Parts: sequence; C-alpha cells; structure tokens
Amino acid sequence: MKTMQKGFTLIELMIVVAIIGILAAIAIPAYQNYTIRAQVTEGLSLAAGWKTAISEYYAQNGAFPACSSTAAAGAAGCISVTGASSGKYVGTVAVVAGGQIQIVYTGPQANAKLSAAGVNMLTISPGLSGNNDVVWVCGTAPAPAALATAPVATATTVPASYLPTSCHA
Repeated sequence: MKTMQKGFTLIELMIVVAIIGILAAIAIPAYQNYTIRAQVTEGLSLAAGWKTAISEYYAQNGAFPACSSTAAAGAAGCISVTGASSGKYVGTVAVVAGGQIQIVYTGPQANAKLSAAGVNMLTISPGLSGNNDVVWVCGTAPAPAALATAPVATATTVPASYLPTSCHA
C-alpha cells in the first residue's frame, strides 16, 4: 500500500518565502514614499490660513507682504494668522518677501528623509491673474501661462517624488 504525502516539500516552502520577500522588497519603499507624501500634505494644510491672509493683505494694500509676524512681530508689511504654524511634521510656516510661503519640515515626527538638511522646504508662491486675482503656485509646478505677474522663484528643496501632483512639473 502506498502512503500519501501530507504537507509541503522544502522547495515549495522556499518558493513561497522567496515570493513574500520579493513583494516586501517592493512594498516597503513604496509605503515609505507614501507616508512621506502624507507628511508633506500637513504643511499644505497649515499653509491654507497663510494663503488666505496673504490674499486679503494684497486686496487691501495692493502689494504682497514681506514677512510673517513670527519673523518681526508688528512690523510694517508683515502679516499674522491665528492657529498653528507648526505640526508633527512641520517645524515652521513663514512668509518671506513677495508673499511666498515657506514650509520647513523639521517637526519632531518628520521622516528622516524629509527632515534632512537641505531637503526640507516647500514653497508656495503667489502670482496675479489678468484681473488681479491671487493665483498660487506650489513647489516646482509651472506657473499658469496667463499670469499678469509671475510668482517669486521657488526655493523648494523637497524632492519631486515626495510632492503632491499639484506641486511638481
């Protein structure tokens, strides 16, 4: 009488382990990039209040602010907002000359690839349409062709692979 084999052979188990290893080698870096992109979007959320304040400042004064009140409290040409300007991943959100918003990713829980020196700033620059509406250009995205006033040159150092689609070319 023949005995029936029960279970898997060693080679079958090794093949399964190899397939799982290959899938993990692909999935882990993709997931890490996904989490970094999620951290970058925190900065865009924190910048929303600044975008509104800058647009209102331009509507009232006919020029963009030169700084945020965090840089020079109460100074002429500076603006401020209520609410958070830092978060778990974002160290600071500030306004510089020309109304450009600079988001620096040096928060306490920011990924090491995002918070490394020289790879941690995203800029959002204002420009003006033909009828003086403020148009925002994020990161390295190209400015719309119909702008009457071009935005300030970008100082974005966050790699394009970590930027949202609307923020890179």
